[in-house]
Amino acid sequence: MSEREPAVVLLSGGLDSATLAWQARADGYAIHALSFDYGQRHRVELEAADRVAHAVGAAAHRTIRIDMGGISGSSLTDQDQSVPDYTPDNTAIPSTYVPARNLTFLSFALGWAEMLAAERIYIGVNAVDYSGYPDCRPEFIEAFQALANVATAADHPFEIHAPLLYMTKAEIIAHGNALGVDYGLTVSCYRADAHGRACGTCDSCHYRRQGFVEAGVPDPTDYVGGA
Repeated sequence: MSEREPAVVLLSGGLDSATLAWQARADGYAIHALSFDYGQRHRVELEAADRVAHAVGAAAHRTIRIDMGGISGSSLTDQDQSVPDYTPDNTAIPSTYVPARNLTFLSFALGWAEMLAAERIYIGVNAVDYSGYPDCRPEFIEAFQALANVATAADHPFEIHAPLLYMTKAEIIAHGNALGVDYGLTVSCYRADAHGRACGTCDSCHYRRQGFVEAGVPDPTDYVGGA
């Protein structure tokens, strides 16, 4: 592209979304990063999102505050529930699933994209190394893209771009490492403490740690107790 066209990038502050941001930059887009304070217990990830947005040279970074705790029943937003440890071979959708989260996030992203006249929205969903969330499936992405193209007044089509969809965590890390992502800026843990230190035992920590090992890339994660 001759000029840097805008693209909206959903940025949580975690490993996948950081990779996404660097990919959008490599693709030549002016990054308009969008984060959400939705009542998540691991709000320290928002500080990581700020760090990532600055490091990648985002043209803009907005954090939208919404309250999903009152309806979600998720252990990520309900302080009366505890985030479980990773359990191998568990086919049940975990309690960390936040109903309609990606649907909500993409709706806000679509609105901003329309305002910016941006045609592409980046989202870091993954259907390989993940916890089984239904809104990370390719069918969801395809359905939302179809919806996006009948839901706005824009005179151009929208693309919901999910480049990490079929990559393993190790492949994502290896790809991001090649792009120059500084994973030390990121926070993935669902139980991260106020300093951003990871618990090392939740689902997110399991997939992150395993990914670094399999990718052969040093893990910069600060674990509680050095775990």
